[in-house]
Amino acid sequence: MKILAALALLSFAGLPADELHTEVVEYKQGDVTLEGFLVYPKDAKGKLPGVLVCHQWMGHSDYERRRAEETAKMGYVAFALDIYGKGVKPKDPKEAAKTAGGYKGDRALLRARALAGLEVLRTNERCDPKKLAVMGYCFGGTTALEVARSGAEIVGAVSFHGDLSTPTPDDAKKIKGKVVAFHGADDPFVPAPQVAAFEEEMRKGGVDWQLVAYGGAVHSFTLKHAGNDNSTGSAYNEKADLRSWEAYRSFLAEIFK
Repeated sequence: MKILAALALLSFAGLPADELHTEVVEYKQGDVTLEGFLVYPKDAKGKLPGVLVCHQWMGHSDYERRRAEETAKMGYVAFALDIYGKGVKPKDPKEAAKTAGGYKGDRALLRARALAGLEVLRTNERCDPKKLAVMGYCFGGTTALEVARSGAEIVGAVSFHGDLSTPTPDDAKKIKGKVVAFHGADDPFVPAPQVAAFEEEMRKGGVDWQLVAYGGAVHSFTLKHAGNDNSTGSAYNEKADLRSWEAYRSFLAEIFK
């Protein structure tokens, strides 16, 4: 059965966009209306593993939707969540920093918003609720780690150039799945002391964890709109982008086997 399942997932690799089912989903967290994006292979048989995709600090955008589609092409159900609320879009990095900072300063609210998205994914009829993972970029990487630290029933969490810090490191003991953090080795916004603290947190929590550091990469290394000037602290790095994506594919194959 495991071989058949693996072959089924491989059969979806490289699916064209028109062979994917996509839909915009409105959902709630408390009294706040959120708007996410659901995608999965149209010809999927049975239930598929699910991946929650968490957005960067500019909010839910076409970038996360594209990453959700790329994830779905591997043979998974993907849901790009919304932390900020329907229609809430920071107009520039300064506003984004303030908005994201509000959630980073209130980890309980951040977790509640993320777990509302996870519930949409978990309860979708196409999704296997026992095979869930969460991933994200920058602020979304932080969000993915917070979902894991909440004790959510997931089998894996992936952070791409996310802030690795936490005000409650003991929460790592609640983590049920495997964790991988893809990190720019020269990222000035996630300095060596923060990386060391994350490693110690994972060790003390008894987590099955990995941290992959990409030489020559700074913050936002998967985001082309970050430009190519490392001196700003945030810049696109094609090698790190491609290498981390391949590592992500392998990680999903491992946890969903």
